[in-house]
Amino acid sequence: MPFPATHPALARALEAQGYREPTPVQSAVLEAAPDRDLLVSAQTGSGKTVAFGLAAAPSLLGEAERFERAGAPLALVIAPTRELALQVSRELAWLYAPAGARIATCVGGMDARAEQRVLSAGCHIVVGTPGRLRDHLERGNLDLASLRVVVLDEADEMLDMGFREDLEEILDSAPKERRTFLFSATIAKEIAALAKRYQRDAVRIDTIRRDEAHGDIEYRAVRVAPNEVENAVVNLLRYFESPGALIFCATRERVRHLYGALRERGFACVQLSGELSQKERTDALQALRDGHARACICTDVAARGLDLPELGLVIHADLPTNTAGLLHRSGRTGRAGRKGTSVVIVPYTKRRPAERLFATANLAVEWSGPPSAEEIRAKDQVRLFEDPLLNAPASPEELELAGRLLADRAPEAVAAALIRLHRSRLPEPEDMFDDTQGRGPDRGPDNRAPRGPRLDVIRNDGGRPEGARPEGARPEGGPREEHGVGPAATWFRLPVGRSKNADPKWLVPLICRLGHVTKKDIGLIKIHDNETKFEISPEVEERFRVAIKAAADAGEIRINPASAPGPQGPRPSGPRPDGPRTGAPRPPRPQAGPPHKGPPFKGPKKGARKANG
Repeated sequence: MPFPATHPALARALEAQGYREPTPVQSAVLEAAPDRDLLVSAQTGSGKTVAFGLAAAPSLLGEAERFERAGAPLALVIAPTRELALQVSRELAWLYAPAGARIATCVGGMDARAEQRVLSAGCHIVVGTPGRLRDHLERGNLDLASLRVVVLDEADEMLDMGFREDLEEILDSAPKERRTFLFSATIAKEIAALAKRYQRDAVRIDTIRRDEAHGDIEYRAVRVAPNEVENAVVNLLRYFESPGALIFCATRERVRHLYGALRERGFACVQLSGELSQKERTDALQALRDGHARACICTDVAARGLDLPELGLVIHADLPTNTAGLLHRSGRTGRAGRKGTSVVIVPYTKRRPAERLFATANLAVEWSGPPSAEEIRAKDQVRLFEDPLLNAPASPEELELAGRLLADRAPEAVAAALIRLHRSRLPEPEDMFDDTQGRGPDRGPDNRAPRGPRLDVIRNDGGRPEGARPEGARPEGGPREEHGVGPAATWFRLPVGRSKNADPKWLVPLICRLGHVTKKDIGLIKIHDNETKFEISPEVEERFRVAIKAAADAGEIRINPASAPGPQGPRPSGPRPDGPRTGAPRPPRPQAGPPHKGPPFKGPKKGARKANG
């Protein structure tokens, strides 16, 4: 369907940008009464910036073809982050350009004095973040007396980020006779309270279908060992080879670490987090838009408002904390009719929380292991044959050079050199361990651990259970092999057991990475249902304790000291060291003293002095 009737100047802007049909949210706001407030919930990437820009036109322009001379602002748009505010400003700039609008931005990280000069010179629309807008308001730089429209974009995120007081001060300073547009992904209790206080007879618009996922996004879950998340990111980037990818991490430290690891492997990537300056953030985004970088590692806050072209892949390196986070992260791809893929990396230890997250979001998720190196190399071969360079017409100079090459070399040698050149530009994929069935050892088809207690005792010799002797092992009755790393070894525990697919294939590398030790420093590994105990050599114990404390402080899985496992482990074979059991009754236990007589002890009397003073 074509766009409904709108202001002529804005209609020309839409036509110039190639807009032919409105999105659902744009249709809904244009059908609403031109003097009503709006309370809108819509998916990210649904075209809501253009939607509220069109909805505000009747109040801002009326019947006039163009804006009058700029003075105090007529519209105020509040966004949670710098990137989203700048993106909104760009969208409104082309939408209102035929109407002669002057737009000012007020965001943290920019020169406040330059913003003050722009506000003093006059503008029609102001777009900013809550903190900077409140600062200009309190300093007298921002005059809200003429406001006709106020827009709160991603209001739920602003409340989550602690901007409630800033928003309330700004809205309380605006004229009562105004239109208020409130856009939010979800209308939670706090959003409803904000709407009730600051809106009048608002039209409720809900364009989110909660019974189906975003149709343009394919969701995948990749199960990995906890210590192979970084390798999984590498293989996913190599497997999909998307022109643009976002990789979400939970913390700034995690962003820095993953950024360094990917750069070291040869990936063209940038990082975004709250600690970067505005110039660094702008340069990083420009590198993504120009194609100089193909991957961006970022936190949730830094990714607010990112609208990148050709973004076909989103990787969740850390599991999202809630459904809203999962949907918002994933919504960075699959925009404007393009297809996208959202991949959630799920360590074995977090499979249950991931399944609950997907069920709450009502997502149909395809589970698999990480792409293998063989699968990636097969994809590379297909991409090589489909490379446009092989089908592009050659220039006369190129044909002459090709003839000279073939005159001195065999065609196979030239083709082999081309293949080597193609592969030299690609980072090497990682070899990864994958439980191809998606279940740990001895797990049933429902992925549940068997009932009853069980203990697996494993020597650090490649994962062979104790008792399974390889060829050449000692015969029965021979001298017993020494196990562990010595009698003075210290036991530690991991809160991961058979119920979470604990396996020495990934436990040993995980312990080595977190504890800064090597494989030879680890002795016996005893896997229980809900925990794993293991020995550490006394020579590296002190270093191990320092390393695991630092790892726990950085958010890694916590390793704690433990007592030696009890007698529930496998009993050693051979005769009893104290001879066969005789069946004689045990001697009675000696009593510590005569039984106590008299009234029960009730503690010292009130006010009595302690014996030690």
